Amino acid sequence: MKIVGIIPARMGSSRFPGKPLAKICGMPMIEHVYRRCIQSKLLSDVYVATCDEEIRQTVEAFDGKVIMTKNTHLRASDRVAEAMLKVEAAVGKKIDILVMIQGDEPMVYPQMIDESIKPLVEDEKIKVSNLMAPIKSEEEHADPNTIKVVIDQQDFALYFSRLPIPSREHADGNIPMFKQICIIPFQRDYLLEFSGLAQTPLERAESVDMMRVLEHGQKVKMVLTSYQTHSVDTPGDLDKVSALMGNDELFLSYKK
Repeated sequence: MKIVGIIPARMGSSRFPGKPLAKICGMPMIEHVYRRCIQSKLLSDVYVATCDEEIRQTVEAFDGKVIMTKNTHLRASDRVAEAMLKVEAAVGKKIDILVMIQGDEPMVYPQMIDESIKPLVEDEKIKVSNLMAPIKSEEEHADPNTIKVVIDQQDFALYFSRLPIPSREHADGNIPMFKQICIIPFQRDYLLEFSGLAQTPLERAESVDMMRVLEHGQKVKMVLTSYQTHSVDTPGDLDKVSALMGNDELFLSYKK
């Protein structure tokens, strides 16, 4: 199977403008994400998808592959759908599975990508999956930058929110609480179908792409990972990740 990773990145983040080029241990964040993704055993190739010239130049400077996209996309998933078609046109071959890997996950581990892909490889009826991890603290549960997800008994998503769900008020301590990790594999044809769907009210309200899937009556298979990562949504997050990265074994393997 041809499985390709695409990392959407743009300079205009509302919470942290210029975030993809922010330095972590002397290296742009987008370079960390790219170098870690290319170590996945299942990905055939990895590209950065961007509409910004600064990002294109940075990616090409570290010999990464980049696809330029329109600057009108409101959702990362729509950007990667455009990029996928451009990759296919360039290589002359259709992709089987497209993995969207957000550019603000500088401590992503290649094993996480492989875990997320597994359900789509094993069951063609699953059209999209999404990695998740346990929420470790009340602070994380309350953080609007942490996207929470509640799941059914077969690990399909019921709802995503930036608000603290499920409620802790009446919880008996046995209710699992999970956060979304933005590693999202799509079956190729489903990504195009998804991108053609109208944006939905709850997708806009929560600012979560996967709500579009749920609101159109379809399913997202959630995949639990034991790997601990730290996304970067604010300058404060950047400081935390920079402190952790210095002792990260994977970073040491590609450190210049």
